[in-house]
Amino acid sequence: MQIAVLTFDGFNELDSFIASSMLNRMRARGWMAHIASPSETVTSMNGVTIARQKPLEFAAEADAVVIGSGIRTREIAADPAMLARIRLDPVRQLIAAQCSGTLLLARLGLVGALPACTDLTTKPWVIEAGVEVIDAPFVAHENIATAGGCMASHYLAAWMIARGGSIEDAADVLHYVAPVGEKQAWIDRALGVIAPFVPAAEISAA
Repeated sequence: MQIAVLTFDGFNELDSFIASSMLNRMRARGWMAHIASPSETVTSMNGVTIARQKPLEFAAEADAVVIGSGIRTREIAADPAMLARIRLDPVRQLIAAQCSGTLLLARLGLVGALPACTDLTTKPWVIEAGVEVIDAPFVAHENIATAGGCMASHYLAAWMIARGGSIEDAADVLHYVAPVGEKQAWIDRALGVIAPFVPAAEISAA
């Protein structure tokens, strides 16, 4: 499973780094999450500059895509040239968007009339784009998932692991990252949030 974590200038470190770190816990199973960006380097909302691992166009060939958020997402969503570089296929790929990443999904026409999650700052812009926003941390419709709030990153990663691997794999990764003394509580809560959006056939086959 090759995963593109779309990361733009002004990105939120929690979105890109938590997702990529959790997904790369599946490396022994052949998974690899890559920071994919439109330029050789990108600088976060807090001034952290990183080098990309893949160009933005890698999203088209990846098996799964995570779209992180950031302080420049509204500007990116209004840039036709930038949007044209993001080619996604919800039939073939698992696609997850965090906070203002949901706005990019909307502008790409991948949300439509489906209800979605986003952060409170981005909510009016996503509604303006014609998307119903629900008061929830996570929701998924077939191969597309959205989450709202920085600390909802682990829901997106766990959902992607459960869909591409198994519920047991998701529980194992959650166990690794969860706080000591609270591990089972974190696992139970996260799986309780994502399980309704993992097809029963995939759960029973795990």
